[in-house]
Amino acid sequence: MVWNDHNGKRTFREECRLIGRGVKLMNEILPHFLLYQVLYAIAETFSPYFGLYMSAQMVNELAGDCDHKRLLRLAGITVIGGLLISLVIKLLRSRRQICEELRWHKHEAFMLDKQNEFQYEHLEDPDVLLRRSEILAGMNATGAGLADLMWQILDLFSSILGIVFSASLMVSMFTMTAQGEYAGVFGFINSPASAVVVLALIMITALCSIKISAARAMGQQKALGKLAKSNMRYSAFARLWGIDMAVFDLNRIVMDEIRKNQLRPEWVGELEKVTIKYNFRSILLNAALNLGVFLFIAAKTFIGVCGIGSFILYQGTTKRFIEAVAGIAAGIGRLRQNNPYLVSLYEYLDLPNDMYKGTLAVEKRDDIDYEIEFRDVSFRYPRADAWALRHVSMKFRIGDKLAIVGENGSGKTTFIKLLCRLYDPTEGKILLNGIDITRYRYDEYLALFSVVFQDYKLLDLPLGENVAISDTYDETKVRDCLIRAGLGDKLESLDKDPDLKEKDALKRAIGQKYDSEGIDFSGGEKQKIALARALYKDAPFVVLDEPTAALDPIAEAAVYENFNVLVENKTSVFISHRLSSCRFCDSIAVFDHGQLIQKGSHDVLVADAGGKYSKLWHAQAQYYEK
Repeated sequence: MVWNDHNGKRTFREECRLIGRGVKLMNEILPHFLLYQVLYAIAETFSPYFGLYMSAQMVNELAGDCDHKRLLRLAGITVIGGLLISLVIKLLRSRRQICEELRWHKHEAFMLDKQNEFQYEHLEDPDVLLRRSEILAGMNATGAGLADLMWQILDLFSSILGIVFSASLMVSMFTMTAQGEYAGVFGFINSPASAVVVLALIMITALCSIKISAARAMGQQKALGKLAKSNMRYSAFARLWGIDMAVFDLNRIVMDEIRKNQLRPEWVGELEKVTIKYNFRSILLNAALNLGVFLFIAAKTFIGVCGIGSFILYQGTTKRFIEAVAGIAAGIGRLRQNNPYLVSLYEYLDLPNDMYKGTLAVEKRDDIDYEIEFRDVSFRYPRADAWALRHVSMKFRIGDKLAIVGENGSGKTTFIKLLCRLYDPTEGKILLNGIDITRYRYDEYLALFSVVFQDYKLLDLPLGENVAISDTYDETKVRDCLIRAGLGDKLESLDKDPDLKEKDALKRAIGQKYDSEGIDFSGGEKQKIALARALYKDAPFVVLDEPTAALDPIAEAAVYENFNVLVENKTSVFISHRLSSCRFCDSIAVFDHGQLIQKGSHDVLVADAGGKYSKLWHAQAQYYEK
C-alpha cells in the first residue's frame, strides 16, 4: 500500500474540496448536526449585536430629547427581544449537545461500517492497520479529522456572521459627517477618505492575521504530529493489562515508556514556543488596530458626527469586527492544519475493493449436494515473495469430514481463507459444483460456510444474541446448539442459580464489562459458545480452526465422541495441531511448506511409515494413550 505525502502543497481549490467532503461526511454521519450548528451560530452571533444596537439607541435617547414613551418602547424591545433570543439559543444548544453526545459514537460506527466494506486483504495489511491507528491517535490526541471539523466550520461561520453584522452597523460611521466648529480642525476625519484609510488598515491587518495564523498552524502541525505519534504509542501501552503485568512488574516499564514518549518536554516546549510566538504577534497587531479605530471613533464623536450611544455602538461593533477578522484568519489556519488528517482519513476510506463479487446465484439444493474442488491452486500474499500455497489440487463433497494438518506455516489457514473466499487464488481455480466460485454472488457463497476461527470474537451481549448474531432468535434452537456444543450442564446450572435475578441464561450478558450481573465463562466454555454459533447458522460447510484448542483433554474427547452429532450431514473441515481429532475424519490432508503432500484416511496415512503424517502422529502418540 502506497500512501500519499500529507505535507505536499495543495492549491486553495484542493483545500476547499477536502473540507467540503468532510462536511458531507459529517452530514451523512449526523444528518441534523450541521443544521443545529448553523442555527446556533446565527443566534449566538446575533445576540450581542442586538444588545449593542438597542443599548446605543437607549443611550442616544437618554442623551437627547428623552421621549419617555420611545424610551419605554426601546426598553421593552430590548428585554423581550433578548429573552426570545436567549430561549432560542438555549433550545438550539440543548439539541446541539444531544448531537455532540452522539457524534463520537456515530463517528466510530461510521468507521466500522466502512471497514466492513473493505477487502479482507486490507484487514490484514499492517500498513492499513497503522493508518487506522494514526487516524484514531490524531483524533484522540488533538481532536483532529472529521471529529473536530464541524467545530472549526462553526467557528469560521460565526466569524463570517460577525463581519456581516458588524459591517451592517458600522456603515453609518463612515458615511456621516459633521458641520460643527471642530469639523474643519478634523477635516480628514470628517471626510470620506478617512473611511477608506480605516478600511484599508483593517484589510491589511486581516491579511497579516491570516499569514500569522498560517505560520502558526504549520508550526503547530509539526509539533502535534510528533505528539500524535507519541499518543498512538501511549494508547497502545495504556491498553495493556493482565496478570502478567502485575507478576512481572510490567507496569513500571510501561510507565517509563509513557513518560519517555508522551511527556518529552522538548515536544511540549516546541508546541508552546510556536503558539506563544505567533499569538504574541497577533495580539500586538490587533491591539494596534483597536487603538487606531478607537481614536478614529472618538474623534468622530468629538466633532459631533455621532452621539454617545453611537460611540458605544461603533466601538463595540468595530472591536467585534476586528475579532471576527482575526477569527476568520485563525479558522482558515485551523482548517488547513486539519486537512492533512482529512487526507489520511480519505485515503483510508477510499481503499479499493477490487474483488469481483460475482453475479451467479448459488443453487439452493434440497439435497445440499455440493462439491468443492481446488484445481492447481497457488497463492501468494500481497507484497510477499514466498508462495503460501503451491499447486494444491483436491476435492471434497457434502458429508465429508476433512482434517487439515501440518506444522506451523504449512499453509493450513491460507487454505481455509481461500476456501471461504477471503482471498482469491493467485493461480488456479476453486470450483463449486464445477463452476469457478468467483462467478457466484459473494454474499451467497459466504452464506454456505459456518466458520469458527481460533481468534473468534464474543460480544458483551446476551448469550442468546451471541449465538444467533441477532437480537431476535429461536430460543429452542439456540439452546439445542449450546447443548450439542457441550454446554448443557452449564445452561442448567445457570437457569437454577438462586443468586441470579434473570433465570433465563440466554438473556444474560457474556462477561461483566457492561453488566455487573453478566456471566463469566472460561476459555473452553467460550470456545463452545463459538462452536454453537457455527451450528446455529446451519450452513452446509462447517469450518473449524483448532475447535478444541482451549478445552481440556476430557472435554476434547467428549466433543469428538459426539462429532457426528455436531456436524450431522454437513461437510466439515478441521484445522488441527492435535492429530487425535483426525481419527474422526473421513479424509486427512497433510500440508508442508505450502504444498499438499499426503491425503487419505488416518489408518492409511499412519501405515505409511515414511510419510509426514506418520512422523507427526508418532511424535504425539504419547499424548493419545489412555
